[in-house]
Amino acid sequence: MTIAWVFPGQGSQKIGMANSLVELPGSRDRFELASQILGRDLWKICNGENVSNEETFDLNDTRNTQPALFVVESLLVDNLKSQGRKAQMVAGHSLGEFVSLYSAEVLNVETALLLLKKRSELMASAGGGSMIAIMGFDRNELNDLIRETEDAAIANDNSDSQVVLSGSPEAVKKVADNLKCKRAIPLNVSGAFHSIFMTEASNSFSEELDKVNFNDAKLPVLSNVDPSPALKGSILKDRLKKQMTTGVRWRETMTVMQNEGVTSLIEIGPGNVLSGLAKRSMKNVLINQVANAADLGY
Repeated sequence: MTIAWVFPGQGSQKIGMANSLVELPGSRDRFELASQILGRDLWKICNGENVSNEETFDLNDTRNTQPALFVVESLLVDNLKSQGRKAQMVAGHSLGEFVSLYSAEVLNVETALLLLKKRSELMASAGGGSMIAIMGFDRNELNDLIRETEDAAIANDNSDSQVVLSGSPEAVKKVADNLKCKRAIPLNVSGAFHSIFMTEASNSFSEELDKVNFNDAKLPVLSNVDPSPALKGSILKDRLKKQMTTGVRWRETMTVMQNEGVTSLIEIGPGNVLSGLAKRSMKNVLINQVANAADLGY
């Protein structure tokens, strides 16, 4: 059996998502480390507690969402590994790519959290754009509209029937209004993620990445900007540098996994977004979810 572990990104978070993990080995220490790095109590944030004298306490604030999801997903990874569970390849959706790099031993916990603190702050400050999820559309018509519309791009190419547009509010609305589709849902985000609107933030984050050593991966990693399997740390770092301004190629990621012979896909983290996409796009693949401690014995 060829197993792929996949890790969801922003949008999968929910209040209480860490509650079942409290007794897992290393859980308290990891939350304490993350809280020290962030300068606020991440455990309380995950529980939806309104922390006095703290400006940033909302779990849906990207400055909290990113490290919180990383901590939850990385703890689940550690406990799967402690059971002797292994994957033959890994991939993560946007923020989830950091968990995939951790699971492949490219980055350690502290380094990943330090990078995510910087990444989330940069993304939170890069406003001025919007994002809209589109479902049920003609791919050729969408591509034509994107080509014709300046400041609009496909941020998340999730499947044949689901994408997320990103760019200026006027541009993404124009594409959505002119595209024949089943649904168009504006997303509550602080900026136009995975688009040219992230260029300044991306450049600053690249400088941070240059200060960090990326180990060679212990198993193939499929990156968002290039889903071909890679092991070399320098290649994975270069791909991550481009992630903020480039669309997440998840539709192609699922195709690569099937072409590589994946027969079992495990979504590790809260929610079921990636599992749902896989069920509709990957045929004859066994799909499981590990969202909390109770799922570790799947």
